[in-house]
Amino acid sequence: MSAAHDLLHDYQHVIETLTLVTGSKGVFEVVVDDRPLYSKHAKGRHAQPGEVLALFREQYGPFRPGAMSNSTR
Repeated sequence: MSAAHDLLHDYQHVIETLTLVTGSKGVFEVVVDDRPLYSKHAKGRHAQPGEVLALFREQYGPFRPGAMSNSTR
């Protein structure tokens, strides 16, 4: 899954939990630290390449890899 790879590649140091929810009828949701980040149902479409990562950066900031830990968030 590209969304999970994109998030964990550079931001594993700031993400405590990452949940990808899939189900019947094409359900796809991305939840980071118990906060919804992307929902195919709400958007009515699949995420575009890089869209989930861009949403993460909007909500969490453009952290540099290794620059912040969970305890300083």
